[in-house]
Amino acid sequence: MGSTVVRFLSIATLFTICFLLCNANLSAPCKQNERQALLKFKHGLEDPSNQLSSWAGEGDCCNWKGVVCYNLTGHVRELHLAGHVNDIGMSINMSFSGKINPSLLNLTHLTHLDLSNNDFEGMQIPSFLGSLKSLRYLNLSYSSFVGLIPHQLGNLTSLQVLDLHDYFNLEVESLQWISGLSQLQHLDMSGANLSKASDWLRVTNTLPSLVENLQMSECGLYHIPGGIANMTNLKFLDLGFNSISSTIPKWLYRLSHLQSLILSGNSFHGEISSSLGNLTSIVNLDLSYNQVAGNIPNSLGNLCKLTTLYMSNNNLNGSVSEIFESFSRCSSGQIESLSLSSNNLSGHLTDKLDHFEKLRRLRLADNSISGPLPPSFGNLSCLEVLSIGENNLTGVVSQLHFTNLTRLVVFEASENPLTLETTPHWLPPFQLSTLVLNSWHLEPSELPMWLQSQTQLQILSMPNTRISGTIPTWFWNFSSGLWYIDLSENKLYGEVPHIFPRSMNLDVYIGSNQFNGSLPLVSSTVEKLDLSNSLFSGTLFHFFCNNKSEPKALSILHLDNNLLSGKIPDCFRNWKNLVVVNLESNNLIGNIPRSLGYLLSLTYLHLRNNHLHGELPPYLKKCTDLTILDLSYNKFLGKIPMWIGTSLSNLAVLSLRSNQLHGHIPYKLCNLTYLQILDLAHNNLSGRMPRCLYKFTVMASNSETSRVPFDSGDYGLFIFDNKKIEKANVVTKGREVKYGKSLLRLAISLDLSDNIISGEIPEELTSLIYLQSVNLSNNRLSGRIPPKIGDMIWLESLDLSMNQLCGQIAPSMSSLTFLSVLNLSYNNLTGEIPKSTQLQSFDQSSFIGNKLCGPPLEVNCRNTNGTVPPVADQKHGGSDLLEDGWFYLSLGLGFLFGFWSVLGSLLLNLPWSVVFSRFLNSIVRKLYGVIVEHF
Repeated sequence: MGSTVVRFLSIATLFTICFLLCNANLSAPCKQNERQALLKFKHGLEDPSNQLSSWAGEGDCCNWKGVVCYNLTGHVRELHLAGHVNDIGMSINMSFSGKINPSLLNLTHLTHLDLSNNDFEGMQIPSFLGSLKSLRYLNLSYSSFVGLIPHQLGNLTSLQVLDLHDYFNLEVESLQWISGLSQLQHLDMSGANLSKASDWLRVTNTLPSLVENLQMSECGLYHIPGGIANMTNLKFLDLGFNSISSTIPKWLYRLSHLQSLILSGNSFHGEISSSLGNLTSIVNLDLSYNQVAGNIPNSLGNLCKLTTLYMSNNNLNGSVSEIFESFSRCSSGQIESLSLSSNNLSGHLTDKLDHFEKLRRLRLADNSISGPLPPSFGNLSCLEVLSIGENNLTGVVSQLHFTNLTRLVVFEASENPLTLETTPHWLPPFQLSTLVLNSWHLEPSELPMWLQSQTQLQILSMPNTRISGTIPTWFWNFSSGLWYIDLSENKLYGEVPHIFPRSMNLDVYIGSNQFNGSLPLVSSTVEKLDLSNSLFSGTLFHFFCNNKSEPKALSILHLDNNLLSGKIPDCFRNWKNLVVVNLESNNLIGNIPRSLGYLLSLTYLHLRNNHLHGELPPYLKKCTDLTILDLSYNKFLGKIPMWIGTSLSNLAVLSLRSNQLHGHIPYKLCNLTYLQILDLAHNNLSGRMPRCLYKFTVMASNSETSRVPFDSGDYGLFIFDNKKIEKANVVTKGREVKYGKSLLRLAISLDLSDNIISGEIPEELTSLIYLQSVNLSNNRLSGRIPPKIGDMIWLESLDLSMNQLCGQIAPSMSSLTFLSVLNLSYNNLTGEIPKSTQLQSFDQSSFIGNKLCGPPLEVNCRNTNGTVPPVADQKHGGSDLLEDGWFYLSLGLGFLFGFWSVLGSLLLNLPWSVVFSRFLNSIVRKLYGVIVEHF
């Protein structure tokens, strides 16, 4: 018996060895025609990293990189030629480009083709790929194909996976060809423009019913594809960031196999149905960035497999504690990511947070959650990200709240009236990368010593936390990765040491404190610096001119509202990255330096409220990206140069207020089509208002495309407030207002007050229908108020006082329903004030100094006995014309007699006629020069 067993085992062993050896020897080499096809395919590709170096010689192509063959037949069945990407999903140099050779058609047994993450930019997806009838897997994602997706792909009847995900370069005219892909299980067309097929998809059932994974994010869809209702096997659905505006359809809740549902970034509205609880297989649910309202239904507690829930940026309300309690039925121990930020949630946080033992990310910022931070928060041992800023949380947070938070990396809790109490020698259990405690109260009120232990810190934001004292010497060196510091709006004092950080790039915001002394020197790696609203003194020379040979990375510089003096040094050649320069409200003197013209990226220049003088320098014309130019409240002389209108075409804000400028307003300013704030008040400008005002496109149009973007000024992070966003000063309604970026888009103002401008108000002004504030007061304007002024329907403030305007108030002014400030005082206006709810609501001071009657004035138009002339009409026109006719007749006769008397004497005396003609020529030349300059 034993020998039989031994014999059997021996035979089995020999058989196994023979089978393995024979099987290895039976592997057929690749087919010669397919080998040649691959070589032709390689020849069409560009391979900068030489990845296909093995595709050469007479060897077996089945051993080439990326090639997989059938062992028994030698036919090529798979090509794995995906490019390589880095950790953030960006393609690196190890990718292919060039052309795709039709020789692939010789690979008749090819079932798998992966060309993803390559760079075929400018090339359409080859239509011949639709003839590779054996394909079951086709991945062309992130390879920069462009143009129409070929309908021939519909011939791939065996295809199970089709991935065309790319960056908005692909489009379709029809998707009917998809109906031929009856075996399709995975379809990803994200990023392709499907807008032309949106309506068609809504009403057809073309999408294959076997699909388990459907991704159509960022496709320009207006409707949910109707065929989805029949996909009973669907597990993953992504329709994020389209243009779908509807309620969530009820049939969607019947897809019981759904594991991931992404509808974010659309315009879904209405309430979430309680049928949500039917999605019992759901693991990932994302409804963020929509307009969903109402309470989150309690049936959420039925989703026992749920690990990720994103519902931020909606209109949801209700109690936050009830939401947490609904999870307690079965899923509290499963939840890993919960985001409910930017809604209308209220109530207190539950004290049972420790039940969420797997919670890694919790985002509840920008709600109305109140009460204390519960102690159970400290038991979330898996927590990595916590964002609870912009709520109404109160009370004390102690170091006990952080006892078990060993994995915490991001702690964002700004804008809550919370107090942080720690002992001087506390050592936190975590290593943070982001700490944001804006508007907290720190006890003790000094820079916490425990910050020194946070060696991984990248973002530190603690403005308005009542910190006092000096900045300790260790502060600038405690973290090598620190790239953002905000300690502004505190009570820090003393001198600031030179800022030479260990990190490569650093943004420093320490303005609105009580620092004094000279400005610190900064290293070339500092990118953004805010030292505004402090007590720094001395000159700017050492700051700008130290180490002239070293290029600076600084792009944002705020030194405004200090005690700085002296000239602006001519040392900007090595500061070419500057985008924002704000030196306003100091004691600076002298001219604008020539080297400022080297700042070709300069977008915002604020020099207002200093003692600068001289003419506006022509070298500023090189700064063609300027969006805000504010030189107001200085002593600049000369004329407004023409080049402002020709070279600075991106200007949105031009303020030259309160200087000593003279001459005409150059007509070239009308070329500033993006201009939305023009302030030339309090100068000595003369001449007439330009008639080309209608060219101010932003003032005349409400189109966002006509507005210059302010994005380059938005250099704060999403978690920080608007003080990091560029601002502009606007004088409106009699007071000066500082507008941030979000409001600056809405501020449209024209102020030419306190000059010596004459002539009539041009009718073209009324074409600027989106102007909100107009101030032409204290000039020498004459004539009538333009009759179409009522077309300027968005006017909120209108000041035409202290001019020489005559005639009646334009009746159309009664339609200015948004008008809240009006001043027509001290003109020569006559007649009755038009009747409207708006005009009669103003104080009498808006109309005094004229010959007006009617409410709100106490002068009754019926009892004026002629002292207030009636409103002129057509039937009185004849008598006026007759009276004026005698005047013009006598004027003409006088001119005729005087002209021929002088001319006759000159004709009789030839030498005198020559002298007189030369005199007339000189006058004509001067008049011509003035006319050319004006127009």
